[in-house]
Amino acid sequence: MKLLKLARHFVFFGASAFVFAFTFLFYKNVAPSYVAKTAEAVDVTLTPTVPLTPKAPDYFPVISAQGVYAFELSSGRVLYEKDSEVPLFPASTTKIVTALVALDSYNFDAVLNTGKFSVTGSKMGLTWGENITARDLLYGLLIHSANDAAEVLAINFPGGRDRFIETMNEKAYALGAFNTHFSNPSGLDEEVQATTARDLARISAQAMGKPEFAEIVATESYTAHDTSGTTVHYLKNKNELLGKVPGVLGVKTGWTESARENLVTYVERDGKKVLTAVLGSQDRFGETEELIEWIFSEYYSAP
Repeated sequence: MKLLKLARHFVFFGASAFVFAFTFLFYKNVAPSYVAKTAEAVDVTLTPTVPLTPKAPDYFPVISAQGVYAFELSSGRVLYEKDSEVPLFPASTTKIVTALVALDSYNFDAVLNTGKFSVTGSKMGLTWGENITARDLLYGLLIHSANDAAEVLAINFPGGRDRFIETMNEKAYALGAFNTHFSNPSGLDEEVQATTARDLARISAQAMGKPEFAEIVATESYTAHDTSGTTVHYLKNKNELLGKVPGVLGVKTGWTESARENLVTYVERDGKKVLTAVLGSQDRFGETEELIEWIFSEYYSAP
């Protein structure tokens, strides 16, 4: 009996040592080469590292959000952060990465068939068997936050929905978002659906570098239709800061009961380009507006 117990302990510790060694070797040798290979095609130079110093360091905006990150795009320098690397539910900010994968995969004029789908949450009103362009699906996805558009883009992907989601994760990793993982394309809460304010800001900076993406998220309203022209979808941007706060040009809202209120915002004033990510807020629009005004007052206004 004692020999049997000793044998079991030997096997357990031997297996543990093997797993440890494998993990160490993977992150030492495989992961760095994967990052280097996948990052070649994208600009990941905007890595926020060095904080700037505001004029009045004793004053900071009061923000309820669970995670916040703001940085200057030209230098990558941090302007404000709060628990920026804590994993949180992304909600519909997920659709930023959904859009990036779709933009890499579909021509704007490509016609996709909706097939038979089932979704909950926000929708643009797609019908079963509807033929619609990738362009109109992307407008529905990004400005109307349409979960049905996300699903149709995913199920039409070569390899299907599962491969689309795998590609979303590969895209996020390639952009340096190492604490982000997606298990669905729309942002519905699931245990392994998570991101951080910092990761989301990093991803969004790259997304705004794509002219098609930037044009869509800056659009306040849009009329989409199927290819026959008989089915019409009237879309309105859910970002309340667009057209209200000077310089705001996108990017994406998000909300679920568990995630609370999320908002990623790109703002440009007098040549200064700033991106903010607010996750888990009780007032995403009010807090983002306060953060933007504080940043431009403290960092960019005359002494």
